[in-house]
Amino acid sequence: QVQLVESGGGLVQAGGSLRLSCAASGNIFSINTMAWYRQAPGKQRELVALITRGGSTSYADSVKGRFTISRENAKKPVSLQMSSLKPEDTAVYYCNAKILAGTVYDYWGQGTQVTVSS
Repeated sequence: QVQLVESGGGLVQAGGSLRLSCAASGNIFSINTMAWYRQAPGKQRELVALITRGGSTSYADSVKGRFTISRENAKKPVSLQMSSLKPEDTAVYYCNAKILAGTVYDYWGQGTQVTVSS
């Protein structure tokens, strides 16, 4: 089992920055990937950024060059640094952890609201 707690959401003007953090507890050394997803009203949840245990990262095209996912080690929180924010970045952001052990075990945080005003 893995527990995830997000923090750092809020209201920001377009062009501003926010930093989200996700603290994991429980079976953290079995986590293969950690990621941030987001879900805007009326839309499907989408992958924003992902980081593997080895430190490889990937991003949605819509956030490349503006968002950075990072993690120092398995014991440290995963951060999502968001810059040059746009109103279309407004969504609830969810932290996700995946454990690959014959099947995929998905764990989710409770979500944190990010609102970007124009």
